[in-house]
Amino acid sequence: MRKLLFLMVFALASAVTYAGGYRVSVQGQRALAMGHTGVAVVNSAELGFFNPAGLVYLEDQLTISAGVSAVFSDVAWQNEDTGQIHRTDNPAGTPFYFNAAYKLKDWMSLGLSIYTPYGSTVKWEDDWAGSHLVNNIELQAIYIQPLVSFKVANFLSIGGGPIFVTGSVNFNRNLTRTLTDTEGNRSNVTIDASGVNEWGWSVGAMFTATEDLRVGVNYRSEIIMNAEGGDADFENVPNSPLLPYSDTSFSAELPLPAELTVGLSYQFNDKWLFAFDFNRTFWEVYESLDIRFANGTVSKNARNYEDSNTWRFGAQYNATDKLVLRAGYYLDESPVQPGYFAPETPRNDSMGFTAGLSLDVTSRLAIDASFAYIRFDEIDASYDHYVDENGQNVPFGGTYKSVAFIPGLGVTYKL
Repeated sequence: MRKLLFLMVFALASAVTYAGGYRVSVQGQRALAMGHTGVAVVNSAELGFFNPAGLVYLEDQLTISAGVSAVFSDVAWQNEDTGQIHRTDNPAGTPFYFNAAYKLKDWMSLGLSIYTPYGSTVKWEDDWAGSHLVNNIELQAIYIQPLVSFKVANFLSIGGGPIFVTGSVNFNRNLTRTLTDTEGNRSNVTIDASGVNEWGWSVGAMFTATEDLRVGVNYRSEIIMNAEGGDADFENVPNSPLLPYSDTSFSAELPLPAELTVGLSYQFNDKWLFAFDFNRTFWEVYESLDIRFANGTVSKNARNYEDSNTWRFGAQYNATDKLVLRAGYYLDESPVQPGYFAPETPRNDSMGFTAGLSLDVTSRLAIDASFAYIRFDEIDASYDHYVDENGQNVPFGGTYKSVAFIPGLGVTYKL
């Protein structure tokens, strides 16, 4: 039974760390093109995600922003002592967003935002060197948020609303580093939990200091995803009473941390707009993962994440009456600490280089496009908390190199 407990601990731990540690922000084409700045930028209904307080400043009665991105990521692992190399073969992730804002009165707007902040995939080669930790994982979380925005004064607005989250996770790993069935197929387990629903909230404020300078702040609450009755399916397990591997169920609490973003935008002249955001993600809440099994057994696994920061810079240039160009940069810290670098979260500190444009097709419709190149620092790292079938602690490490390319396309409609 102890083997099963450790198996489940690592399986569920991967679901959460992948969601946060490997998150690539793509909640709006205009914002992403400007380094994912947006907490103080008023240019579309993307404010529904970045700062709902700004929705009341949109000029049109109805504004809709929607889009989708394609996340192409590649991770290479190498054991420098043996020269062994393995790479991921990740299918493209397709995070999407939909934001709508309706001006009910001059001082009040309503909104709706739907977005997927956690929706990527990591897929390693079958039976690779780290398959006892992870073969593949798929995670999705869809946020649905009704919003309201009030203008408290000409220079100050507030906004926010509840968040409904629905999510799922599917994870596969080999049971041990060596166990096979009689035909030589590696023993493995697939963990699946779907229909996980929870609630959170966000609130923001926007301050218009001068005609050209805006300051914004937005807070998104911590959300604890309670997975109840998830399934664990074991395959290629030898038929032996000494092996306690059998299909079972589990429950666990998976924390999605709170976030605080503050920033400003400055309209330099008729052509140029500059923006800066600072984001603090409170990953310190993720101290350990508690797994509760159907038989009443509870197992804990320390993760010891730390809070992480992201610095974002963006610029917007009105090239013509119909064409707007954008560019940006951000520096993103990883919450993963030394000794906890697992291959389901193959990332370290990263830099993002972004660009994009908006083209007015008509007076009401614009096409928004963005592109991001994410470069993760090369790192020699290990995961030091795997316990094998003999109860021995077996670290797994190597050199990781990671990159991601993210093209995106969207539309903005005004009425």
